[in-house]
Amino acid sequence: MVLREGEEILKKYRHHPTPFIWIMIKTLFGVAPFYLFLFFAVPYIGMSWNVILHAAFFVLLAIIVIYKTLVYWLDILIVTNQRIINIDYKFLTTSNTSQTFITDIQDINTKEKGILSYLWIFDYGTISIETAASDVTLVFCDAPDPEGIRQQIFHIRKQ
Repeated sequence: MVLREGEEILKKYRHHPTPFIWIMIKTLFGVAPFYLFLFFAVPYIGMSWNVILHAAFFVLLAIIVIYKTLVYWLDILIVTNQRIINIDYKFLTTSNTSQTFITDIQDINTKEKGILSYLWIFDYGTISIETAASDVTLVFCDAPDPEGIRQQIFHIRKQ
């Protein structure tokens, strides 16, 4: 990402941590049956193979957790004084970068779920930025305080 002349970064937004915690919990529950299988398989496979398989599953779990962490935390929404830039990683090697000028923004929609969204720990949602070009919509999921982001963008736009 290259900034233009006179452009400065005002704020960078990353995903809210609460959905990431749920992703990690689901990952741990997905791996738990394999550890349970190894626990009950000790009499049949021997202790040395059990240690080797436990180490292999631990390394595999660590690789999965690191991969999911990198993909989750590399996504970023950058607000500058001229543009909104969304860098979205689908995989560790594949990213999609979208941008729009502040002046081209037509509408900003936010979506938060539930009454608990008033608490900080659950104050996250989706922000959709619609532009003058009908085919370009910037979508940033799991944004922290999407209503605050919306207000900040409208405030920058008025200046």
